[in-house]
Formats: sequence, structure tokens, C-alpha cells
Amino acid sequence: MSEAPPRGLSHSVARARLAAEGANELGTEQRRSLAAIAGEVVREPMFLLLLGAGAIYLAMGDAHEALILLGFVAIIMTVTIVQERRTENALEALRDLSSPRALVIRDGEAQRIAGREVVRDDILILSEGDRIPADGVVLQAHELATDESMLSGESEPVAKFGQREPAYAGTLVVRGQGLLQVCATGQHTELGRIGKSLTTIAVEASPLRDEIARLTRQLALLGVGLCLLLALLYWLLRDSWLDALLAGITLAMGILPQEFPVIMIVFLALGARRIASHQVLTRRLNAIETLGETTVLCVDKTGTLTQNRMALAALAVDGQLLDTGQLPGGELPEAYHELLEYAVLASEIEPHDPMEQAFHHYARTYLADTEHLHPAWSLAREYELSPALLAMSHLWRQDGDDDDDVVATKGAPEAIAELCHLPDAARARLIADAATLADRGLRVLGIAKARHSPHQEWPSLQHDFDFELLGLVGFADPLRPEVPAAIRECQQAGIRVLMITGDHPHTARAIARQAGIASRGTLTGSELAALGDDAANLGRQLAGINVFARVTPQQKLAIVNALKAAGEVVAMTGDGVNDAPALKAAHIGIAMGKRGTDVAREAAALVLLDDDFTAIVTAIRLGRRIFANLRQAMSYTLAVHVPIIGLSMLPLLFGMPLILAPIHIAFLELVIDPACSIVFEAEPERPQQMQQPPRRAGETLLSRPQLLLALAQGALVLLSCGVAYAASLAAALDDATARALTFIVLVSANALLILPNRSAQSGWQALFGGLSAVAAWVLGGTLLSLLLITSIPALAGAFGFVPPAPGLWLAAFALGCATLLLLEGSKRVAAWRG
Repeated sequence: MSEAPPRGLSHSVARARLAAEGANELGTEQRRSLAAIAGEVVREPMFLLLLGAGAIYLAMGDAHEALILLGFVAIIMTVTIVQERRTENALEALRDLSSPRALVIRDGEAQRIAGREVVRDDILILSEGDRIPADGVVLQAHELATDESMLSGESEPVAKFGQREPAYAGTLVVRGQGLLQVCATGQHTELGRIGKSLTTIAVEASPLRDEIARLTRQLALLGVGLCLLLALLYWLLRDSWLDALLAGITLAMGILPQEFPVIMIVFLALGARRIASHQVLTRRLNAIETLGETTVLCVDKTGTLTQNRMALAALAVDGQLLDTGQLPGGELPEAYHELLEYAVLASEIEPHDPMEQAFHHYARTYLADTEHLHPAWSLAREYELSPALLAMSHLWRQDGDDDDDVVATKGAPEAIAELCHLPDAARARLIADAATLADRGLRVLGIAKARHSPHQEWPSLQHDFDFELLGLVGFADPLRPEVPAAIRECQQAGIRVLMITGDHPHTARAIARQAGIASRGTLTGSELAALGDDAANLGRQLAGINVFARVTPQQKLAIVNALKAAGEVVAMTGDGVNDAPALKAAHIGIAMGKRGTDVAREAAALVLLDDDFTAIVTAIRLGRRIFANLRQAMSYTLAVHVPIIGLSMLPLLFGMPLILAPIHIAFLELVIDPACSIVFEAEPERPQQMQQPPRRAGETLLSRPQLLLALAQGALVLLSCGVAYAASLAAALDDATARALTFIVLVSANALLILPNRSAQSGWQALFGGLSAVAAWVLGGTLLSLLLITSIPALAGAFGFVPPAPGLWLAAFALGCATLLLLEGSKRVAAWRG
């Protein structure tokens, strides 16, 4: 450090610049406010239909009916908004508690301020362990190195020599000290620019959501036509345009698929909660729909497959290589003691650098109680790294005054060979040994020693010592132990795993082998650039290539887009700022929560709270389970709306009094559909679920047999309801009592309809032997609600019912239960025909 550091900005200039240029923090455009969430919910067609029905009741002077409908609207909206808001709040809790603190020079004095208060041209004092709060240039450096893996994907620290090299916001000082002059803050930093660029990438809709949208458009056209026809017929036949509108709205609520936000939201919200129990935060619910369809999983190396820390992996002395993971007898052989001893002496006493920490760890483990540790020695002189010589040396004073000083050095193998003045043959052997370690994906350092008389002046250059080569050490960024099994399970499930990294090809290939990622080659960023920008062509060229190295952030995005153009459903994992554009462009972006940057988490659809790679596979498994259960729920939903549509139209066609009103539809959607969604969501995982290929991109949500079965089941329930209504009117019961009896048949039959649809087993088996606790509570709660609104006069009146006699109530309920026999028959016929 300079003896006379710069005075820095004055307090007045800093305040003025902060006011003019804004705080040093990323914007919050990605965050959704409560008002924005509520606005999205209100625009759902279901709520618009309910509000329209309420307005018509008010126009008819029936404020009581209107208030009941508005109550349903409030309940449904609250359920939806609370879940969406909880997801946003969980992300907020995941953020750092504050921006990094900064030691800044203002008016010649060093003071600690919040990182958000740093302004352009501030002078920052950097020390080991500091998080750099803004982009800048290094003015002075003393063994300074930073971890820039979050930006570059490189796990190796980057040395800074005080020659106005750039340093970046969000990176970590892992070694040394320095002075930094701030050049850019907030949105203008590299971190900020990547974050800002995310706004130009549209959030990818899930394939399932696209399919549902197409189905919605088709059924909406049919529904609008039928609603208009029903309203017109009602007006012409009964001469009441307000009643005609209500009849049309009732039918619309029974047909339009978008009228069921409660089912979809509750189902996905419960899925999100289930996934959250495995420490995976769902930021966008549509990712849950897509998880089970994933065909390609793109993973970053540093911090995703690996632990983003350096571990001592190999030692080499006189060409004899020792793998530290397989130490004989759990002890370090004597031949390697001196190598490790001098590696420690060439390191800081209390290091922050991951490699130096590894030296100290192994020395404490294997050199304890030996003569190779020297806590009493004093560090007398340090020789720093320089661009001309990538090596650093420490000169140590021994205990005795007449003992020679000891010099330890470590650095790049080429630099150590130069310091040791090796002859050509010995230099060639050293470089070959270093290349062997590098081919294993290791970062290689050379270690050497020298002695110096304490009675002579210290040399000004490291070259002036008479160094003796001791050997080589190799470092690995260790693979996460859970990764190989997780990748193997993905491959068994038909999911192609790609590793995309900014690291060296040697390292990429070595990590891929350890992880079990097979590839017909390794493609580098330069080779990727030569293939051109056409996404479709690039997608064809990437077939069989599963390892990518020296890839830039823009190329990560290009790879994701190429895979999408090839028809793949892409999930992308990462933790760095450089991963954010690809995370947002992928069908499913998965960010690491602990190591991941705010920008990566903002861009992702899922966040791994514990950075556990197995959670990705768990999420995919749960996604497949959720999709299978969602398919059952959708089939059930289609079936239960057939009688609703029929009961809306048949009375008009046959000249009978209307059966259903909007309030009845609202009750069914609030009680039956969400409740049954809960049942289907709780269904267990199917056997061999992760040994099956992903759902095909062109596969429909409901196959033709499933569609026909759902329609047949709905028609059978409609038949039972029609029989009940016709028999009630034939028995001269009043309209309100007949409506109540028909509603009892409808609700009880629809409730029991979940039994034959929830699994392959018989509905009777499910009812009497295999009924889950969730299903039992749902059925009990639904039937209790039905009993209350059809038996208590005050509640029955609100629904336009007259409570039937107990015998009639039980007869209607028995008819609804008997419908299960017909439903079981339809299921067996469908299975036989399939």
C-alpha cells in the first residue's frame, strides 16, 4: 500500500453524486407488487363472470344474491393473491440482508459505509474477504486476487497487480489488499448490465400452458356461441332479458376453461409447497407444469456440479504422483512432507485464498507433531506476484540467530522452472508432469525452496535466490458428492444432461467424466462461434455434444435457444450473473440460492435454497408426479362440468324451470373443484416414474380415450341428475325442492367421481379400503357442506332451495352414490377398449 493514499472524494461531492446518479444497487423492476398481483388475478375471466352476475342481480334488485356472489369472489381472490404473495415474500427473504459494506476514503480518512452509498470515483480500500461493491480499476495491489467465478465461470482467483486492471462489483477478494477507484455503480456495472439485459428476454411460457391456451381459445368460441344461443332462446321463449343474461352467464361459467383459476392455482400452489419442503423455491408456478416434460438439463460447472472451492488433489515429487484422495494407510508418505511444508511457508499465515487454505488444512492433518510445522518462525519478507513472474516467495526467520533464513516459493510451473534455473531436460519433465495433472482437470502450482544467510542483505528480486525444485501440487474444485447419482437418475429418466462452463476444456472434461456426463466431444466457445448464429442449424450441430467449455454468457443463451429451436424442453441451472440470461430464456431456470447472485435468482423460475444438486432431480420427480396428477384432475374437471352444462341447457329445451344459477356454479367451483384438486395432488408417485422418458412435446394433455372417458362419466352423472329432476317435478314437488334434490345428486355424484379417477384401483376399493386421509377429509367436508346448504333453511334460501324431507334427502344422496356403479362400468369399458 502507498504511504500516502489518495484523499478520495469530499463528503459534499459524494453526497451530490449520490443524489444525481442514484444509489449503488440493482433496480427492482423484477419484483411484483401486491397491487400488480391483484391486478393479474382480477383480470381472470372467472372473476369477471362472477362480477357480471353480481351486477345483474343488483340490477334486478336482488342485493342479497349479489352480496353472496361478491363474497365468493373475495374468498377466491384472497386464496389466489395470498399464494402469489407468499412466493414473492419467500424470494425477498432469500435476498442478502444488505448490500456489501465498503471501506472508502473520504476527505483523506477511511470510513465504513453501506455499499449502496458508494459513488463513482470513490477510492475503496480492499482487504481479504471483502465483497467489492462496484466496478473499478485497481490503483495499488499487494498480493491482491479476486474470485470472479460469478461473472466468468472460472473457479481460479484472478491476480491483480495494481496496473489499473478492472475489478467488478459482487466479486470477492480472496487474497491480499489493494486500492480501487470506482468507475461504475448500480445498473452501470457489469453485474447491473447483465441484470438490465434480462428485461429484454421474455419469460418462457410452459408447453402445457400453451396447450391449455389453445384449448381455451377453441372452447371459448364454442362457449360464446352456445351462451348467446341460450340467452337468445330464453329471451324469445320467456321474455326476460335479465334472466336470459343470467342463464347465459351460468352456461358460460360451466363451459369456459379459464373460469377455473381456483383449481389450477390451488393445484400448483400445493405442488409448490410440496417442492418447497425439499428446499426448492418456486418463483413461477408454470415451471411446475414443465418440470416433468424436461428433456434437456443444462448445468454450470462452478458452484453447481462442483463445490466452488479448491481442494488439494495431487502431489508430485520427482515424477512420483500421489493422489491425496487415496493416501496409503491414511498417512502422508515422508517423501511428500517437505513439499507440503514449503507450500504452507509460501502461503499467508491466515489465508483467505482457497488454495492456501487447503495447504494449511492438509498440513494440520498430516504434518501435526512433526518437525515440518514452524509456528515460531517469523515472516520477514514477501516477494509478490508480478505480470513478468507468476510466482510469490516468503522469507522466514528461524528460531536461532545464526540459522539460515528459509525462502519458500509457489507459482506457475513455468515460473518455478525459471526460478530454479532448470536445465532443458528437467524443465521438459516438469512441464510434462504439470500437463498430466492439468489433463485431470487440476490447477497446478510448482513449489521450491532456498536458503539465505541472515548476515547478507535480502535480494530485491526472487531470481537472486538459489532455488531448489521440490515438486508440484494439483488442486481440484471438488465435485459435489451427490452429483453422479443425480445425473445418473436424470439419464435413466431420459433427460440429456449438458455441462456449460467458462472454465478450461481440460477441467470441463475431467469434471464431466467424474459426474458421469458422456459426450462425443468438447465444444469450446470459439468453436461454437464458428458454427454461426442460426438457432435451428446450431441445434443440429449440438447433437451428441454434452460438454461446453470457455463459453461466454451470450453463448450460453445461444445454446439454450438452439435447444429450444430443436424442440427440446430446457431446464438450466446456474448461480452466477453470467447465467442469468440463459436462466430466464430456458423453459425452467434453476438458480442456486446460497451461492447464487440476486440477478440469477431474479431470472430463475426455481431456486435451490440449500444448493443441493439432488434437489433438482427431486424437483423433476415431483414435477412428473404433479403432471400425472394434474392430468387426472383435468380429466375429472372436464367430467364434472358436463352435467353442469347439461343442467344449464336442458330445462330450457324441455320447458322446465331453471336448475342452476351463478351462485350454484360458484359453490361447486369453490368447494368441489379445489377440494378434488387437493385429493389428486396428494396422489403418490407412480411406480417406475423416473424410468420413463419425458412427456413428448406434441403429446396432448388428455388423450382421446381419456377425453371420451371423461365425457362419458359426465354424461352418466347428468343422466342421474336429469332423472332426479324429472322425477321430482313429476311428483309435484315445488321447484325449489326439486332444485335442492337435483343439486344433492349432482354434488354427491361429482364428489364420488373422484374415486374411480384418482388411481387405477376400483372406486369401491378406494372407498372402503384405499381411501387416503386427504380424500376422506375432502369427501367428508364436501358432503357436510352439501348437508348444511340443503338442510338449514337460512342457508338453503340463499341458494334458492327449500330443504327437502329427510327421506327425500337420503334418496337423492343414494342416487348420487349409485352413480358410482355406472362410473365404474364406464371405467372398465374404457380399459377394455384401450
